[in-house]
Amino acid sequence: MPDDQRAQPTADVAAAEVAAEGLGNGSASPFLPLRQPIFRAVWFASLASYFGGMIQSVGAAWLMTSIATSADIVALVQASTTLPVMMFSLAAGAVSDNYDRRKVMLVAQCFMFAVSIALALTAWLGVMTPWLLLSFTFLIGCGTALNGPAWQSSVGEMVPRPDLPAAITLNSVGFNIARSVGPALGGIVVAAAGVVVAFAVNAVSYIGLIVVLARWRPPVVERLLPRETLGIAMSAGLRYVAMSPNIRSVLVRGAAFGFGAISAQALLPLVARDLVKGGPLTFGLLLGAFGIGAIAGAFLSARLRAAFSTETLVRGSFIAFGLAVAVTGYSTMTGLSMAALVIAGASWVLALSTFNATVQLSAPRWVVGRALALYQMATFGGMAAGSWVWGAASAAYGTEKALVLAAIALVIGAALGLRYALPPLEQLNLDPLSRWQEPKVAVDIEPRSGPIIVTIEYIIREEDVVPFLNVMAERRRIRRRDGARHWALLRDLTDPQLWIERYDSPTWVEYVRQNQRVTQADAAIGDRVRALHQGAEPPRVHRVIERQTDSLPFAPARPTQDMASPMTDPRSA
Repeated sequence: MPDDQRAQPTADVAAAEVAAEGLGNGSASPFLPLRQPIFRAVWFASLASYFGGMIQSVGAAWLMTSIATSADIVALVQASTTLPVMMFSLAAGAVSDNYDRRKVMLVAQCFMFAVSIALALTAWLGVMTPWLLLSFTFLIGCGTALNGPAWQSSVGEMVPRPDLPAAITLNSVGFNIARSVGPALGGIVVAAAGVVVAFAVNAVSYIGLIVVLARWRPPVVERLLPRETLGIAMSAGLRYVAMSPNIRSVLVRGAAFGFGAISAQALLPLVARDLVKGGPLTFGLLLGAFGIGAIAGAFLSARLRAAFSTETLVRGSFIAFGLAVAVTGYSTMTGLSMAALVIAGASWVLALSTFNATVQLSAPRWVVGRALALYQMATFGGMAAGSWVWGAASAAYGTEKALVLAAIALVIGAALGLRYALPPLEQLNLDPLSRWQEPKVAVDIEPRSGPIIVTIEYIIREEDVVPFLNVMAERRRIRRRDGARHWALLRDLTDPQLWIERYDSPTWVEYVRQNQRVTQADAAIGDRVRALHQGAEPPRVHRVIERQTDSLPFAPARPTQDMASPMTDPRSA
């Protein structure tokens, strides 16, 4: 990292420390973000929308049990909602990182509003079929996929950084309040008024959030560089996550948890109908018990994180959920099943909120939407696969055995922690270092000119070679994570103390973008590299632009590379 990008103490650093402390020791109240008017308005509007969604889910699941002839089709209702998240979240994350997140959420909410109206009308006309119902729930899932990354990443724009951990917890509390009461209310609505009314209630529930988002006017952030194309933005998100070990571990564990844990929700209509011999009201009560457990888990999460390591908490959630679904599979009593589902709900929110917080605290703002999208893709992909697998297992072996197999899968997911352990839940300072300045060049270039090749020369003593190689391995990860290509470390054959770092960027604008992505947390790596450099001057930096000669057969011979400047500022690589 160049000298002029050294980290400096700022108010944001203190804010990050406060946020990390609040998340780690449970001192931050989950109600603090409600002091912010926009967050409060969105939270209450979202709560109403969550209630509508829960009522619609009960109606769709119960309608499917009435018109479908096999258990696997019933389980596909859950899969049709989660599959779009797996398929489209990365593109949605790229859109949320490159466009106004408020407008993205508005588009998503209006789309789901229109689909919900169509769903209610189709059910009212009496022309619903199993595959038509799955199509409607799939489209609603598409809206959820578009809305999710924008909503989650916009929380940081609604509340101060110290309140961010509390806002994450409060969002979980809001969703699970709806989960605890909404299904029971949905069962009452379906039993008393029918599924058409349940679908209509869901459609109306979108209106409040649409109005709130339409009235919100967040500060406009000046964009200094052109937007990335969708393909480049998606590739950048994939690259960042691939080069971030903490986020990779979350993706693996999230997929494993989603695969096993979705069994409780995917098979719950069959549990209510076949194992405890109930109706739609019983189904709603079972879902309500799951939601009550989730609320309890949300309020206990801070204390549990203070008492246990992140990995211990997640492993415990896997195992507790597995035991809960096993009990649900064997139980024939509504009360016992509800007690088991309370434990399952608490384990659900503890695991998923820990995964979400780890991702948000491991990704800077420029890529947080895509990181969250990839997390959602992994987790919901596991849920979609699990919904199909457990539905097929239920059809083949019975609901009881399917739930026992899901419990075994969750125990295996806990064992994955031996290889993919989650890091301690802490917040790095991922604000841009913001000390890099675009260098002046002597050659006329355009933003799209390139490739740009950068070389940096270091003088390293023989006794420092091993620590130098170790720190350069970390620098290689950071460079590639932020967009550098073809990174290489070279040693001069005539001067063994001379080492050269080399990498390239496809265009000048991508080179500028890469340097603007350097974070405060990355500064320590640059400090370690400079401490090992023994030259009288800082490391020498050259930037060159590649030029081809074969396209100019009649031109005078010229070098294959032109210097952008004979020698550039050594502190601005």
